[in-house]
Amino acid sequence: MDDVLIECSPGISGDMLLGAFYDLGVPKKVIEQPLIDLGLNDLYQLNFEDSKSCSIRGVKVSVENIDCSPIKRTWRSIKELILNGHLEEKLKKLIYEVFESLATAEGKVHGIKSDDVHFHEIGAIDSLVDIIGVCAALNYLNPKKVYCNEPMLGKGFVHTEHGKLSVPPPAVIELIRQKNIKVLSNRDSIEGELSTPTGVALLANLVDYQEPPLKFSINSYGVGIGNLKFPFPNLVRVYKITSFEDSSFNDNEQISPKCEEITIQEAWIDDQTPEDISNFVEKLRVEGAYDVSYQAINMKKNRIGFSIQAILPIEKKEFFRRLWFDYSSTIGVRERTQSRWILLRRRGECLTTFGNIKVKQTLKPDGSINMKPENDEVLRLKLKHKISTDEIKKIIKEASKKFKAFENWK
Repeated sequence: MDDVLIECSPGISGDMLLGAFYDLGVPKKVIEQPLIDLGLNDLYQLNFEDSKSCSIRGVKVSVENIDCSPIKRTWRSIKELILNGHLEEKLKKLIYEVFESLATAEGKVHGIKSDDVHFHEIGAIDSLVDIIGVCAALNYLNPKKVYCNEPMLGKGFVHTEHGKLSVPPPAVIELIRQKNIKVLSNRDSIEGELSTPTGVALLANLVDYQEPPLKFSINSYGVGIGNLKFPFPNLVRVYKITSFEDSSFNDNEQISPKCEEITIQEAWIDDQTPEDISNFVEKLRVEGAYDVSYQAINMKKNRIGFSIQAILPIEKKEFFRRLWFDYSSTIGVRERTQSRWILLRRRGECLTTFGNIKVKQTLKPDGSINMKPENDEVLRLKLKHKISTDEIKKIIKEASKKFKAFENWK
């Protein structure tokens, strides 16, 4: 069974993704069947045509709206349409989750309930076709895993039903925040909307790993062409791949921890207040220290001081060296390089009765996986639901099979 890799080049939209799946070989009948099953086939005309972007060929999608109904649909009505439709359960779940995340994001940015989000805010008939068609295509391919690279967002302004909005649109920002999506930033980014709310919602819900595997072979691929003209190819590629990412991780092999070099920096300070020390320690953490510890100590002339030790990425030791002298009163910093052995780990989330909870997984040397929730998530749930830490951890453990990774093992 193949994996699927979605390559945003440089951004993502629903129509480009749909065109890439069609070019990959997904039949038009597969794409349209769920639209027919939901009774939407009389509302649009779907066309796939060969096209080029900066001399690179691919498939461009066009959806002609022939819906003459004056009724404004809301997410509530679309939800009923999906849930009551005669669709395969797995496909129904995919479609529902994409629309729900999009409606939730639109509701958040407009300050209304997601059920009341109007159809034009979720997208016109073309977005319905794009989302349902892409979900049908992925369901047809049935990959083991879905990977993607980080999309770019663009800059400038876009015209919407709500007037002129800055790029990225508010719904894209909210989707990125909700789903913890990694994006690429480029100060020289071209004017225009590179990633649309529909495209980002599809990535957020259909992708298992938000970075490509380290090793893979390409079996086939399809190219979807966008409508906007840029001085570079505006396209999305979808690859069928064979991933070798986890080929060494199986139950019959020992998995060795990874060895890496780190930098230790430390100093003793006796002429700053506890508040100043606390602020400096927080600065070290915010700037990317792996960990920081500090404690009160007795220093010369019987003064109470603080011993501060920071464990740092070795490639940032010069940067942190400057922080000591810029943000503390120390006149000297001790520094040494050490090795450490660490277990492979990755961040992700689990779908529980509390909703999506951020968790971390650790890969043990025997191949078993240990999973625990982020501490701030546990505290949030304790305060919100008035239940114990043990109860929260038990519920999350029971939902471990619903884990969705944000990254590869590292």
